[in-house]
Amino acid sequence: MTALASPLADAFWATSLRRWNAVCWVLFAAMAVGLVTTAPAGGSKYRAVALLGCVVLCYAVLDRFPGNPVVRPRVYLSVLVLGLGGLAYLGSSYAALFMVTLPHYWMFGRTPRASMGFLGVAAAATLAGSLVRQGWSAEFFGETLMSTLIVVAVGVLIGLWAHSVVAQSSERARLIEELERTQAQLSEAHQRQGAADERERIARDIHDTLAQGFASIIVLAEAAQAGIDHAPATSAQQLRSIESTARENLAEARELVGSAGQPGPGQVAAGSVALTLRRTLDRFAEDTGLTVDADLADLECDQQTRIALLRCTQESLANVRKHARASMVGVVLVRRPHGVELEITDDGTGFRVAESTGFGLDGMRKRLAELGGRLTVTSSVGDGTRILAMLPMASEVEA
Repeated sequence: MTALASPLADAFWATSLRRWNAVCWVLFAAMAVGLVTTAPAGGSKYRAVALLGCVVLCYAVLDRFPGNPVVRPRVYLSVLVLGLGGLAYLGSSYAALFMVTLPHYWMFGRTPRASMGFLGVAAAATLAGSLVRQGWSAEFFGETLMSTLIVVAVGVLIGLWAHSVVAQSSERARLIEELERTQAQLSEAHQRQGAADERERIARDIHDTLAQGFASIIVLAEAAQAGIDHAPATSAQQLRSIESTARENLAEARELVGSAGQPGPGQVAAGSVALTLRRTLDRFAEDTGLTVDADLADLECDQQTRIALLRCTQESLANVRKHARASMVGVVLVRRPHGVELEITDDGTGFRVAESTGFGLDGMRKRLAELGGRLTVTSSVGDGTRILAMLPMASEVEA
């Protein structure tokens, strides 16, 4: 019976079936002993024992060898129906066998329709055997017919209830398995998304720091090489700038390596963003020779805001250096009621914003969006460019 109970999801129901299997063998043994000891000697006694033996033998084969090709579940139920009809005709323990094997119709019938079909056929066979033996008598109607119908009705109700319990348990097990599978898929998706976000963050930091520094080094190296003969003082200054930029890149690289796998610079170390931007602007003016007009309010902000404003400034200045062919750059940092605004303008060649496909502007937009800010880019060919970054202060974001 274990093989038949194993597909059931509910462990309690499977345990109940195993216990009933043990009880069934005890009842089979008691019926056999009762037939041998109480039934009158004669041919009917031996025929009754033979019928009971056939039923028990088929049940034993099905129980011990559930995959055998001969005694299948419905073969056993057919033998059981014939055995009940024969015992009812012989008048030997048919009622006891009927009650003992009542759960078998539901265990082996597989479906409620098949189970009730075999149960109905068994009841009909029992009544037919009793009718042939007793005839249309008061005993047949008062005892055999009524008791058989009551037993069948109780068996149907119990069987339908048990089938409903098993179906609910199986459905519950299926839903739990589906939920666990969905949770595993969601967890895997979150891990993949987290890894993708981390890769994007690292790529953005490399682009905004190391890549810009290397580009500056290349430009300075080319300028120093071109003027090393006729402007040695200028070339010497450019070489010093190369050394300084390389050192800054090295520090940035160490910081990126140190922050790998960490939650980010969100532990808020306050400081003046104006001083940070001033150093960047002075280095830009020194390296490029462009005029930089800066109006920087002395603001105290958290580290994330300071880094975002610095990266936006670095990316904007890098775009001016590579593309704008400008002569002047203006930078304004101001506190507004809604937060902090950083405006960077140049008088360069400009571009069509809708046709821009670079990584830099998209990276700035995403960086600001992560902090609840936004980036506005205004430009047209021949009219320069205006970059406006707006960030709410940390206290306003929390509010």
